[in-house]
Amino acid sequence: MRIAIASGKGGTGKTTVSVNLARTMGVPVQLLDCDVEEPNAHLFLAGNKVKEEIVTIPIPQVDEALCDGCGECSKFCEYHAIVTFGTAPLIFPEMCHGCGGCTRVCPKKAISEVGRRIGVVETRRSENITLIGGRLDVGVAMSPPLIRAVKERLQNNMPAVLDAPPGTSCPVIAAIRDTDLVLLVTEPTPFGLNDLALAVDMVRELKIPFGVIVNRMGSGDDRIHDYCGKENIPVLLEIPDDRRIAEAYSRGILMVDALPEYRNQFQSLISKAAEFEKTRSL
Repeated sequence: MRIAIASGKGGTGKTTVSVNLARTMGVPVQLLDCDVEEPNAHLFLAGNKVKEEIVTIPIPQVDEALCDGCGECSKFCEYHAIVTFGTAPLIFPEMCHGCGGCTRVCPKKAISEVGRRIGVVETRRSENITLIGGRLDVGVAMSPPLIRAVKERLQNNMPAVLDAPPGTSCPVIAAIRDTDLVLLVTEPTPFGLNDLALAVDMVRELKIPFGVIVNRMGSGDDRIHDYCGKENIPVLLEIPDDRRIAEAYSRGILMVDALPEYRNQFQSLISKAAEFEKTRSL
């Protein structure tokens, strides 16, 4: 089973849930840190890096000796990454999505592709967890290609937990697409509710089974539970506003290791997630 951990806003506790869930599984599991702009799952997992792979996307390069400036490539590109004014095209690599369309529509076959580095994928091992994380290079505007590169390293014979980026934009969709279940982490505050509603709309549009985890329970009010009740959304876990959790977090120690009483809650979450995903998939 592939479980994605997402949220409508940052700071709700996605990574906290992801790393503790992966540790609690007690079997070999893959943890994918898809928050490639700010990866931090490795901070909570002692272990060594075993592999680092450079990721590139194909961008066009033009042979000016063949190009006649017809402009077909410019007309095709939806992202304005290649433009021409009757002369050899101008290329804007940072805007290119690497679709390869310009090479196909060029009647003179004047366009080929070269790789442009966008980041790296790192693999680490820590006890039962294989951590696969992307790290986007500084200045690179688009993270979805790197997120897809992280997901390409998934092994189908192992369960996987995917720590998605915050929000509801393209990087999140790239991370949660093709997963079996999405757990939306929120907090009992007005901001938490607002962004949870946005995330719920996103996941429903993608038609992926989902449930809610309420973090820092007790620090706000009942607005999240009221909303979930009206929308028929199951609340699968409540994590209390426990200072001991924050203290362990600040030291880079997993909640289930520092406070063993929470391990049972995450084991219960695993059981609920498996049953819930099975039920909603019927």
